[in-house]
Amino acid sequence: MVTTNGRTGGDGADDRASGRENGQWYPPEWPDRIRRLAHGELEPVPPRRASTVLLLRTDTDGAPAVHMLRRRTSMAFAGGAYAYPGGAVDPRDERDVPWAGPSPQEWAARLGVEPEVAQAVVCAAVRETFEEAGVLLAGPDPATVVADTTGAEWEADRAALAGHELSFGDFLERRGLLLRSDLLGGWARWITPEFEPRRYDTWFFVAALPDGQRTAGVSTEADRAVWIRPFEAVTGYDRGELLMMPPTVSTLRALLPYEDVSAVLAAAGERDLTPVLARARLVGEEIVLSWPGHEEFTKHLSSRPPGPPHTPATATPGADA
Repeated sequence: MVTTNGRTGGDGADDRASGRENGQWYPPEWPDRIRRLAHGELEPVPPRRASTVLLLRTDTDGAPAVHMLRRRTSMAFAGGAYAYPGGAVDPRDERDVPWAGPSPQEWAARLGVEPEVAQAVVCAAVRETFEEAGVLLAGPDPATVVADTTGAEWEADRAALAGHELSFGDFLERRGLLLRSDLLGGWARWITPEFEPRRYDTWFFVAALPDGQRTAGVSTEADRAVWIRPFEAVTGYDRGELLMMPPTVSTLRALLPYEDVSAVLAAAGERDLTPVLARARLVGEEIVLSWPGHEEFTKHLSSRPPGPPHTPATATPGADA
């Protein structure tokens, strides 16, 4: 069952793209940008650090469900695609924040980065989860978590954080709270391809919905919020009913073997966080686009430039290899 803001939702039929074999998000400008990159006409944009969280709760029969947001179609990046709460690191995430759980130094060893970067990435994960989902992984002491984040004052803080009017550290200090880094588990790391104009170096985390808290529904960046079992989400993608980016599908598939939320969290410590970066090769008149280790996303595209105006473009997505 898919629940939308606490109500039974549809099966995603309004998201279905006719003629698409699955729901893989694919920008039509990619072939042209890949050609330009291959010919030395395009300079890759440095990726921004980002964090996203697979927020989990226990379904009625004990199985895990994951919280997903559908990005508004007006969004410049992956509009209409389903994703998890998350976003780019704010420079203020690098400042000291009230902290409990594994230290930035311990997270640095896990993530393979410097301590200040690890702190910023973890802070961004907790901050973005609160901004976009209304769920706060923080508490008044290292052993407790805020039980309720609903109400006008909490919503005002969410808006101030989202509007960059308030830093997350100041928010926690004013409310007497500690960021609970022990509630997160590292799950994956993906880097946006070099030919994309908006690039992110994104760490994916898993976390359980704290007791007493509930998600806030839609946000300024999302027009739909759902709780969905990973198998149902993957099935919707495979049928072309739910649009998703490769990292989203991959992390969903990685959840399938686990029967409950506690098993997912226990497995996080053993997950490989080697970054995944797409590769594109020109082979004759064909572009071969692949994500190493994730063959299901391989695409074979025409390398020929589009025709003149009013002529159908020849660079169209092919079938999955």
